[in-house]
Amino acid sequence: MTVVDVMTDRIEMADDEWSLDRWFELIERMVPEGIKAEVVEGAVHMVPQRNVHWQLIRRVLYALDDRYSRDALVMTDVRIDFPGHQNGFCPDLAKLKDGAKPDEAGHWRHQDVEFIAEVISRGTGLNDYGPKKTAYAEADVPVYLIVDPYQGRCHVYTDPKDGEYRTESKSDFGDEIDLTGTVVDLVLKTDAFPRD
Repeated sequence: MTVVDVMTDRIEMADDEWSLDRWFELIERMVPEGIKAEVVEGAVHMVPQRNVHWQLIRRVLYALDDRYSRDALVMTDVRIDFPGHQNGFCPDLAKLKDGAKPDEAGHWRHQDVEFIAEVISRGTGLNDYGPKKTAYAEADVPVYLIVDPYQGRCHVYTDPKDGEYRTESKSDFGDEIDLTGTVVDLVLKTDAFPRD
């Protein structure tokens, strides 16, 4: 991308509000590999992926694979648009309902999401605890897990209603997280979760 392309994009952006599709076109052209980028409430947030971050995502992913098989619709860092002003999130991990299919534009629908896991990054942690949690509750995502390597703690949010989660539980790394009463239906072991 040349300086002229960047300036043209900036001028066009000043003229009208960008759609999420336009944001992601620009992100795909400019953001190098190893950097996670998403749009939260109309602002682009980028953060480098750290080793501990990926190790935590892997552990949750493997637990889902063990429970459901590798054929389950589980993905990492894939764009899903959520309710609210320009919320194009790329959750660290999302499990969709069996049989879910992308829409006409090729995007996954937030209505099909059963479970989200976000691992806290230093630069974007406030999004996970704030606007993203609100958007997930508004989208009626049944289970939202935050894995926080800085606190050494997991937060589980369930029972979304009227744009907020009515139930929250906290577990320290090393504890088992019992999700058997939810759509996830598994016990997540956290004894091997690394801290940052």
